[in-house]
Amino acid sequence: MNALTQIVTQQLAGGASRTIAQRLGVSEATANTAVQVAVPLILAALARNANQPQGAQSLHDAINKDHDGSIFDNLMGYVSNPQTANGAGILGHVFGTQQPAIQNNLAQATGMDQNSAAGLLETVAPLVMGAVGRTQQQEGLDPSGLSNLLNQQQQQAQTNAPGAMGILSSMLDQNNDGSAMDDLKRMAAGFFK
Repeated sequence: MNALTQIVTQQLAGGASRTIAQRLGVSEATANTAVQVAVPLILAALARNANQPQGAQSLHDAINKDHDGSIFDNLMGYVSNPQTANGAGILGHVFGTQQPAIQNNLAQATGMDQNSAAGLLETVAPLVMGAVGRTQQQEGLDPSGLSNLLNQQQQQAQTNAPGAMGILSSMLDQNNDGSAMDDLKRMAAGFFK
């Protein structure tokens, strides 16, 4: 598991995960599986977006402005009322026009309905940005350093779970014309081995 994924999943362990599951009307196991898919998916999209200097600068600026990691200071308050952060806006920037297809794939992979999958992604996105922001701040990263960090995290995830990251990458690149759901379900079950 890469460091940024670990920050988010550790923060969500226990009460926060139960709160998310209850709010979305899914089991805690389903919520945990969905988080284990959503976090690396969002990180992979961030890494892809930060590969270009302009994308890295935009992400760096957004993190400096709105995502310093303080979201973790009142995590239970946030997961109880995720509308306090702009998860939908973050997803729009990160996934762009692919967002509906990604939500659909997450729903299919986890057995969630579309609304629950969308809600989970909107809840997790500010947490991922908070983890990236906290790391950027602690390490004093400039846009290039941020891009390098995200690429390193993606490479580490690729090394730890090569099939899983290939599926996640294909989800980001797809044009609604294929399904990797069986593979994604298997990947979600064993992502962090």
